[in-house]
Amino acid sequence: MRRFGLIGRTLGHSFSARYFADKFQREGLADTHRYDLFELPEIECVKELIATTEGLVGFNVTIPYKQQIIPYLDSLSAEARNIGAVNCVKIESDGRLTGYNTDIDGIRLSLDKLLGGAEIDAALVLGTGGASQAVQYVLAERNIPYSIVSRDSAKGNLTYDDLKVEVTSSHHLIINSSPVGMYPHVDQCPDIPYELLTADHYLFDLVYNPERTLFAERAAMMGSHTLCGLDMLYAQAESAWRIWNQ
Repeated sequence: MRRFGLIGRTLGHSFSARYFADKFQREGLADTHRYDLFELPEIECVKELIATTEGLVGFNVTIPYKQQIIPYLDSLSAEARNIGAVNCVKIESDGRLTGYNTDIDGIRLSLDKLLGGAEIDAALVLGTGGASQAVQYVLAERNIPYSIVSRDSAKGNLTYDDLKVEVTSSHHLIINSSPVGMYPHVDQCPDIPYELLTADHYLFDLVYNPERTLFAERAAMMGSHTLCGLDMLYAQAESAWRIWNQ
């Protein structure tokens, strides 16, 4: 049995196991392949997980371990090293662990879908974790200037209190890379001034559960273009699958 999985602290929100179960069934692999959710109370538990899970070939990494996993790896892809975050680990045939970042594939695809040919003056990135690092990497690729918004003024360029008219009107792409609004907290959304949004704004929420977040709903009410994280989830999962099988 070839085994795969997802590590994180709390995984009740995850669609990954269902996605891969459907994929294995569809491709005739259900009898030989398995994908599990591994909730780890702390990152140190990953060592025991690897040592005791027979047939484990690779695993995905989610909140809050995308950065914490790095010291446990033997090597990183060039992109994962530059980003400083890992969401995909391959266990090599000799037992070595290699870290990759496939979030960027999902972010690239999602921005293409959301923006089309729109020219963006500047972006706001909400959050400072591993997903935020991947977002910043893709924005830099596209030469889109950005500012990082954090509740902690020491971690970002801006705080949420700084999002006044001048800032909001000059940043037409807003990306939520934080977990705010993720299941089960579906009645929450990032604290931005939604009343200042317009039809010229584009909002991308990396959260995929729920499939339509309150962040996106409130922005859509102002006429803004919106996209949530399901397309990103599928794209990064397929990239991980290619890595595990190459």
